[in-house]
Amino acid sequence: MHRMDLTVITTHINADFDAVASMLAAQKIYPDAKVVFPGSQEKNLRNFFVSSMAYLFNMLDIKDVELDRINRLVLVDTRQPHRIGKLSDLLQREGVEIHIYDHHPNKSNDIKGDYEVLRLTGATVTILAGIIAEKKIAISPDEATIMCLGLYEDTGSFTFPSTTQEDFKAAAFLLSKGANLNIVANLLSREISPEQVSLLNEMIQAATRYTISGIEVVVTVVTTDKFVPDFAFLVHKMVKMENLEAIFAIALMDNKIYITALSLVIEVDAAAILEEFGGGGHTYAAAATVKGKTIAQVEHILVDLLYKNIQSRRLARDLMSAPAITVAAGVSCREAGDLLTRYNINALLVTNAGGGHESSGPPVGFITRQVIEKALFHKLDHVAVSEYMSS
Repeated sequence: MHRMDLTVITTHINADFDAVASMLAAQKIYPDAKVVFPGSQEKNLRNFFVSSMAYLFNMLDIKDVELDRINRLVLVDTRQPHRIGKLSDLLQREGVEIHIYDHHPNKSNDIKGDYEVLRLTGATVTILAGIIAEKKIAISPDEATIMCLGLYEDTGSFTFPSTTQEDFKAAAFLLSKGANLNIVANLLSREISPEQVSLLNEMIQAATRYTISGIEVVVTVVTTDKFVPDFAFLVHKMVKMENLEAIFAIALMDNKIYITALSLVIEVDAAAILEEFGGGGHTYAAAATVKGKTIAQVEHILVDLLYKNIQSRRLARDLMSAPAITVAAGVSCREAGDLLTRYNINALLVTNAGGGHESSGPPVGFITRQVIEKALFHKLDHVAVSEYMSS
């Protein structure tokens, strides 16, 4: 019988830099654990490991993992069972503790942990770096650099709307431990291959613009015979080049359908929309891989979801008091002040109609409670509102 004495740290399939940085940080908190990738990593991540800092990880290949030995599974940057590969077999196994560190919003099918640290930070590594700082765990400059790499990538170098104060604090801590920003900058600045340039051009040419609830949303659909890496990076590029508010990019590559979504407006919740395809992510960025449907079906379903899920922007008419209360230009400041008090409002439309407190003539300006109160304070209550109105 196997001894159950193994702690495994893992993350999601298609691991990005934040996932890797979080696994390294978790390894500092669980020093006897093995780090296991559940599946593939992004291409630029594979290149990074070939050429640099893989020696820092106490790594075990997924093929060599003896599941019967695992008594603790530490999940970072995910709570989705379908994103951890065959390690999901451990979730219902008796005697296996589940520890979770994640920054994604809650979903109905989230894995429930025996121990959870869940915060809506810009990156999961922020949470773990905070624990390392609190526990005064020593880290090397190389380790700080990898953690910083994940932090910078997942916050868009602190430009994504999900970035929090905690992310800046984590960066300050990692810099104090010797993180090398030159390495971070070099690894995050990617050269675009000819295949990527061609695909990006196709994405721009294929873009369809929809105006939904007053918000412009771009949907682009492309097809290529072979897999082109870093599709999400190309979507980011397109957002910057075309100055888009929200984009949903669908790509059929190597007989698989991928969707990447980016949103810079709160009315478009990328994660909620792609959840319908089994995807995940954040309000501002999400991704999904779709099986069992044609690309035309995926596009049709997606557009339908956009119309159902995108919230209307709040307009001035949604917030204003109605009907508008007006006052004739010849009315005194004292009488205007009485109107403001009676209706419990802070501004009046001023019309050029003669006579009467309230008037339906054409507007010529407005006057606020602040102006009226100043007039009354200076004993100018008899002066007509037309003398002090804004027009």
